[in-house]
Amino acid sequence: MGAAGTKVINLLVDTGSTFTILPVEVLESIGVSPAESEQHERIATGSGYIIAPKIRVRSFNTLGKKFSRFLVVAHTLPFGGPVDGLLGMGILFRIKARIAIAAGKIVIE
Repeated sequence: MGAAGTKVINLLVDTGSTFTILPVEVLESIGVSPAESEQHERIATGSGYIIAPKIRVRSFNTLGKKFSRFLVVAHTLPFGGPVDGLLGMGILFRIKARIAIAAGKIVIE
């Protein structure tokens, strides 16, 4: 959630990503401008390394948990489809999530 509203998006759990990555367009639609970011992060992508803005969103809700002033990386994924962004391991560690592969579930204690 940002100053201009709320957006529901689909995130892919990415065990290879430390950061949660949200599309630039989504951030702009809720009133958060990645262009104004003073923080940046070097991240590896399928096509090489990029430098992407780090942004704080007012609130972020996922897996039944709510986070205030949550830090995300702004980057629009190159592929289309049902996935808008990536849910990184940083947040999964923070909520002590366990990925139960055989059951196809994420378990939160």
